[in-house]
Amino acid sequence: MKYLIIFVLFCLGTDLEAQVPDSVYTPNIYSAKLFPKGNQFGYPVITLNGSEQLELVFDDLDADAKSYYYTYQLCNADWTPVQISSFDYIRGFAQNQITDYRYSSVALIHYTHYHLSLPENNSHITLSGNYLLKVYLDNDTSKLAFTKRMLVVQNAVSISAQILPPMNPQFTYAYQKLQFTVNSKALPISNPFQQIRVVVLQNSRWDNAIYMGNPSFYSGSNFVYNSDDVPVFPGGNQWRWADLQSFHFQSDRIARADYLKNGTVIQMKPDKDRSGAAYYYYSDNNGRYAVQTTDLIDPNYQGDYARVRFAFVPPDNVPLEGRDLYILGEFTGYKINDQTRMNFNPSSGAYEGSALLKMGYYNYEYVTVNKEVPRGSPSLEFTEGNHFETVNNYDILVYYRTLGGRSDQLVGIYSTNTMNNLR
Repeated sequence: MKYLIIFVLFCLGTDLEAQVPDSVYTPNIYSAKLFPKGNQFGYPVITLNGSEQLELVFDDLDADAKSYYYTYQLCNADWTPVQISSFDYIRGFAQNQITDYRYSSVALIHYTHYHLSLPENNSHITLSGNYLLKVYLDNDTSKLAFTKRMLVVQNAVSISAQILPPMNPQFTYAYQKLQFTVNSKALPISNPFQQIRVVVLQNSRWDNAIYMGNPSFYSGSNFVYNSDDVPVFPGGNQWRWADLQSFHFQSDRIARADYLKNGTVIQMKPDKDRSGAAYYYYSDNNGRYAVQTTDLIDPNYQGDYARVRFAFVPPDNVPLEGRDLYILGEFTGYKINDQTRMNFNPSSGAYEGSALLKMGYYNYEYVTVNKEVPRGSPSLEFTEGNHFETVNNYDILVYYRTLGGRSDQLVGIYSTNTMNNLR
């Protein structure tokens, strides 16, 4: 009995780990992206029963042909899997093979490039909500390769919003606050505090998402969220960039490139602390990246990979006391882990780290975490600074659950940008 309990707990732990969104589980997978067709900087959202399509692309650096399959997992607003059968939210085949692939050419680092357009004609999603796209090997869901988030929305509410400076003078010049109203007239709601959930995202990120509590007040079908302190986000700064669209015609952010027989090593120019500098606007992609090139090649199967080395120079070339430093962006999955941690080099007086990246254009930033609270919130205070003027995108997601329902339906999305909405 003891061993049976241990086995069950092990299986449950493995299953829970396998549910982590936007995670890669095999070291051969690189450049996995899910995005609206033709827009690599967009977030994967489709309308229930709509005509939009998503594109899934990824590279397998084993450079062979494998049998990859995919399926959808419906999740609640907090990304916990729903406890219903896939037959309740997928019409057609629940599992499909990815058959569109091509071997790389020209590139020094070999790989196999896979491509998929979603949804396919033989597999339709029938419920709105949060979905985890799972990609796995050999039609065996236990051989998980990676997961990606996607949203399916059924527009049944209307949302209006404003972005304002926080009322608290301590945050006025560094943070951004949203106030918004949700009109749910089209929904049968008898218990609004239990049936409605709202999540607010900054720049389509879930690592710092704010899950709203009850509205400040409601009248009829209007739910008003205008608390003084929620939702309030640090403004951050414009994202840093790495222009890797060509490894030979180097951009002004590249210090040097070393062309080796088995690949290219690119050294980025050292980044300096911006936390005390005045805000300066320039266009960015709010943390996202796109695989693209200025060379006359197809970046999907001809674009090469390079080992890209980053360096962050702290004030006076002294390590930040009591804090670890990480590099974050879409290409890191916005994750705080050993792969994204930068190590301080006393010889250079800088934090150093690297990533294997495909030709493209990348946004990134540096954050710190208190060493005594390793799972604490990442901070921009010591690296980038926070500014109320920073241009950020915000998404307000509204979820609804019917009485006795077993899943959170996504019934509305409202997107806004501080450049157009600051008041």
